Amino acid sequence: MISQQIILVVTEVNKPRFPELTDCALCPRECHTDRRVDKSGFCGSGTGFHIGSICVHKGEEPVLSGSRGICNVFFTRCNMRCIYCQNAQISRNRGPILGREMTLTEVVEQIEEILDTGISIVGFVSPSHVIPQMRAIINAIRSDGLNPTFVMNTNAYDKVETVASLADMIDVYLPDLKYMDGNLAARYSATPDYPEVATAAITEMYHQKGAQIELDNEGLVRSGLIVRHLVLPGQIENSVACLRFIAEHLSPKIHISVMSQYQPTEAVRDHPLLGRTLHPEEYDQVLDELDRLGLDNGWIQEMDSSAEYMPDFSSSNPFEA
Repeated sequence: MISQQIILVVTEVNKPRFPELTDCALCPRECHTDRRVDKSGFCGSGTGFHIGSICVHKGEEPVLSGSRGICNVFFTRCNMRCIYCQNAQISRNRGPILGREMTLTEVVEQIEEILDTGISIVGFVSPSHVIPQMRAIINAIRSDGLNPTFVMNTNAYDKVETVASLADMIDVYLPDLKYMDGNLAARYSATPDYPEVATAAITEMYHQKGAQIELDNEGLVRSGLIVRHLVLPGQIENSVACLRFIAEHLSPKIHISVMSQYQPTEAVRDHPLLGRTLHPEEYDQVLDELDRLGLDNGWIQEMDSSAEYMPDFSSSNPFEA
């Protein structure tokens, strides 16, 4: 009897929290790493809930933040490796990062404390490599009888089948469309296949949500697709190509957020292009193409926005400043 009890205990301890992470192929990299025991996959992640921050963020598009803000859950690590990443404090694939391991209960309690203040939208930032953890959080919140709007804020380096599987869970897709140039994606983000992967993923999001967004009586989004694009210094042709894909292959009615907020981090201070902010004339060229394509739905930014969106994840609210 004693030996049987020991076997039962050992079996329970070694039971994987998320079976799909024992041979991980969640994202397009398909590392096939057993994340229970090995963090050598591209993202360097384990099987738990490792969180960079759970905070109120008011710097989002108006339909996402309104006057109260959005509750954003920032996961650590990433399945891309953008050399200019503004969230590098928590998103580096290797080496020390900020953030902490939390239990599912702790994560849900912290989110629900924010929801109790009247905020009605929960955003998951960079979840592509932690889809099972995101699912668990959503299911736990719904099981508590709450029904906030759930937003997947993704780099779009996602499998089509993964996006398809989220149709009943995610209310709003908020993907980046970073690159239509594979060479640029390889140099800047270690993702040479990004254009093919991201456009396929965003196309699936469009098939699920269509071009229109659904708003509640406060003007906050309840359902839909919003595509973000960050204009990078010296890469106007890439930005134009991203806009053309959206207008010509999806719909000119899609809501798009064209951002001028690029700010060089310490890692790229000496880069010949990424070491500076965006020139006004560069952003104007992109906005001219936006108008030419008839992409009338969405948002643009002021040129001084580059000074406003650099987070500090050592703070309890990274965007407080």
